Amino acid sequence: MPSKFQTWFAAFIIWLFHISAIVGITIGHKDWFLEKTPLNLTLSLFLFFWVFPMNNIKKILLFLLFFAIGMFAEWLGINYGILFGDYEYGKSLGPKLDGVPWLIGGYWGLLAFITAEMASSLKTSPWIKMGLGAGLMVLLDFFMEQNAPNFDFWLFDGHVPIKNYITWFTIGFLMQFLLWRFKASGNKAISFNLYMAQLLFFVYFFLVRV
Repeated sequence: MPSKFQTWFAAFIIWLFHISAIVGITIGHKDWFLEKTPLNLTLSLFLFFWVFPMNNIKKILLFLLFFAIGMFAEWLGINYGILFGDYEYGKSLGPKLDGVPWLIGGYWGLLAFITAEMASSLKTSPWIKMGLGAGLMVLLDFFMEQNAPNFDFWLFDGHVPIKNYITWFTIGFLMQFLLWRFKASGNKAISFNLYMAQLLFFVYFFLVRV
């Protein structure tokens, strides 16, 4: 397991990048910070792998499985309008595979792991923990959806349909089940910091449009 210094150093970097982006975008440097979105997401993934940590073959295989599931689900959505609705990705999330940014697959994996770790803090049944973990994934997605067009992340054809959130919960619950089944646990502190930094970012810009 990582040392306390590793954990809190990683947490400091995560908050530094997110708060800097909030301040920078708010005072008028939106385009500059949006160009750095792939860097921010890549750094978050790096810190997650370093501190969570992804330190055995079981966790790595689960992450790769979630990456593949996320990429395939998004590919169906982008190309056929299946699962999430009709939408397309913008330019802010970096290089794409047939319309789907590579970073999105990694984001699915990261989000599943950290929300499962957050939910595991509760002393309740595994099924409630799985539902809570999936719910946390949907909650963050909801606020991301409100900001996505403004940040050129992605754009739906019309309003975001309810099936988008149903699909997010369903896929998220499957991932939560697999993480519980294979007991893939990790660092709670970095999980909470990664999640809350992202939630704060998107809630802020949901309330303060720029």
